[in-house]
Amino acid sequence: MENLEMISFQIISCVGTAKSSYIEAARKAQEYEFDKAEELIKEGDAIYIKGHEAHASLIQQEARGESVAVNMLLMHAEDQLMAAENFKAFAQQQIVIFKKFQDIENR
Repeated sequence: MENLEMISFQIISCVGTAKSSYIEAARKAQEYEFDKAEELIKEGDAIYIKGHEAHASLIQQEARGESVAVNMLLMHAEDQLMAAENFKAFAQQQIVIFKKFQDIENR
């Protein structure tokens, strides 16, 4: 398997795992389990970074003048990278919103 394919699969694997953590964090926020939700965000971040670093290696390669062939697999990897970022933002907003709901319920 070519290097680009391996990097693409690494991105997909890492950010897919991170996205799953972020989705679970949103679910925990809905259950008012905020400590667990925030722990899941941190877990997602730790694995997301590995995917981001793999992606950054391709950007660095391109910056050195070494062409990176864009193919469907890489496009999918980049799409998953952006989706994970969006799910993280969503999960963080869920935590904020449900903390406010809990405050209102406790009044």
